[in-house]
Amino acid sequence: MGLWLRTLMEATFDGPIYVEGFDNGPGDYNGPTCFEEAVVRMHNEGGMSRERRMQVYDLMRCKARDRCNVTRRERKSDRGLPVDIGMTLFMRTGPRSFWNRSAVIEIFRRECARVELMSVTDILVSPHGGQSTNMFLKDRNSSVMEFFSKGWLKLAGVGQYVYHSIASWSGMRHRGAWRDPRLGPDEHCLYPEDDARCMSVYKNAKIGHNRTYFGEWAKAVLDGVKNWKMELKASKKSQPSRPQGCSCTHKL
Repeated sequence: MGLWLRTLMEATFDGPIYVEGFDNGPGDYNGPTCFEEAVVRMHNEGGMSRERRMQVYDLMRCKARDRCNVTRRERKSDRGLPVDIGMTLFMRTGPRSFWNRSAVIEIFRRECARVELMSVTDILVSPHGGQSTNMFLKDRNSSVMEFFSKGWLKLAGVGQYVYHSIASWSGMRHRGAWRDPRLGPDEHCLYPEDDARCMSVYKNAKIGHNRTYFGEWAKAVLDGVKNWKMELKASKKSQPSRPQGCSCTHKL
């Protein structure tokens, strides 16, 4: 079990996680293991209702924040004004990084600068990759914007939609994906572009940018979050106040 997963599980279950091994004795970790009788059970998210899955992610989110001592802090803009919408832009190095990262940062910074004065929600902006697994640590109804290099839509299979699924399971809102129609000047495939052998090139390709599309997309998502938060605040005016944060003590 990897360190990230083990730490998450220890936080969720309040203690060390026991993983049963298959060794037959001291030093015998790589030999064959024989089973006279075996019972195999598989538990996954497929048999759970969406509401139940969101409860599981709520618990992991809460426990992880509690273990890491993460608390809500008021966010302010460069001018000292309270900011209600926070956008996080993940960057990668190497495969599926942006060719021009400074241009991409500037586009989203410009759109964010237009949004001030509103409690914090997060918009995660990220190239497709393992770093997006952390999205479930965001609050429910947070937004996700995803980027792909060329070729993924035709050749990558259903795995490319994993973060659509995680967003749905954990109560996030996946706001779509931008797919680069071109390869970079130093990236080439020797076969026709829809040949499966090209996927080894596409998988590691970098991502360009479309200034107009990115700007309009960021504005649309920011406006959507702003409107949703205004509606949420209006609906809460007639409801009794509740303590902030989530409960880590409920049973699933």
